Amino acid sequence: MTMRIAIAGGGLGGLTLARVLHRHGIDAVVYEREESRSARSQGGMLDLHPESGQQALADAGLTGRFRSEARPEGEELRILDPAGRTLVHHRPQPGSFSGRPEIDRGVLRDLLLDSLPADTVRWQHRLAAATPRPGGGFDLTFEGGPSAGCDVLIGADGARSAVRSLLTDATRSAVATLVELSIDDADRRHPELAELVGPGNLWCIGVSRILAAQRLGNGGIRVGISLPADDRPIDDYRGKRALLDIFDGWSPTLTALIEAGDDAPTPRRIEAMPATTRWAHQPGITLIGDAAHLMPPVGEGANQAMLDGAELAAELAADPADPDSAIRAYEEAMFARIHPIAEMSARVQAMMLAPTAADDIVRFFTRRPAEPAPVD
Repeated sequence: MTMRIAIAGGGLGGLTLARVLHRHGIDAVVYEREESRSARSQGGMLDLHPESGQQALADAGLTGRFRSEARPEGEELRILDPAGRTLVHHRPQPGSFSGRPEIDRGVLRDLLLDSLPADTVRWQHRLAAATPRPGGGFDLTFEGGPSAGCDVLIGADGARSAVRSLLTDATRSAVATLVELSIDDADRRHPELAELVGPGNLWCIGVSRILAAQRLGNGGIRVGISLPADDRPIDDYRGKRALLDIFDGWSPTLTALIEAGDDAPTPRRIEAMPATTRWAHQPGITLIGDAAHLMPPVGEGANQAMLDGAELAAELAADPADPDSAIRAYEEAMFARIHPIAEMSARVQAMMLAPTAADDIVRFFTRRPAEPAPVD
């Protein structure tokens, strides 16, 4: 009997899982809540790490397509103080893919979608409930009434995962507030801001606040404002005037990034789960990505989600007749891999919004390699 695999969530982790399974001749169905691949913007750029995101794409057979779409120049990073003075300027080696080249999230998602059979993703399927069957497997119910069944259920459904509660009662806690704006066609409409941001990332760091911007492959600029988590109503951040007040006294050259936003600011709470989160193995079900290990967005989330998907797919393909052993092996390896990464991400998040963030981050990026050990 063919093993029926259901993947809840069509983000980068879920699509990577489906793609690697497909390469091994194993079908899976991806249930995605969005109406279509173009239903909403997928966000800014990602830097894909060689040991995680890039490795997952290699396992998926997509390295060539990734390199045709990625932007090594996007690794360029400038860090400024509130007066606009440069603290750090990192320039990558031109054309090199040896580091962490950037790629737009939407482009990467499309790359993965295009690598799958057309009927793999079932759009407009938001999972409402998953009920274990007495003999194994799950009955799935989706908002609006549709239902389905599966032998193996994989929760790739993000921070507010519907699958997670079947395995763990781990809670999320707010670690920051992020407010985003976008600037389209920056070279033509705002050449001074295009020059300020450059081809990669710009971080303007003050006391417990960051004004950041990144260049997108389509010529736009994504602006992000990071603030400590507080009890202030989230709607308070939906106006440009309130944001400009937060950055009162900063160089107008920098706050022009806020003023140039094409639409109203979009705020959201950034949440994380405890770094020690794990669960007892249960037959026929597991989690990947943010559903498994929600971390602050400091560069690891998407990379680890994609690696989760690739590693779980490899375990399932190694012995399709024994999915429980495959899931158990995946979980043990994933827990061991993620724990130190989640702890590191929490430390970096705290450092970036600390009162001493500018000094701490400059030291982080300019620290010298460890001195060689003395030879006896």
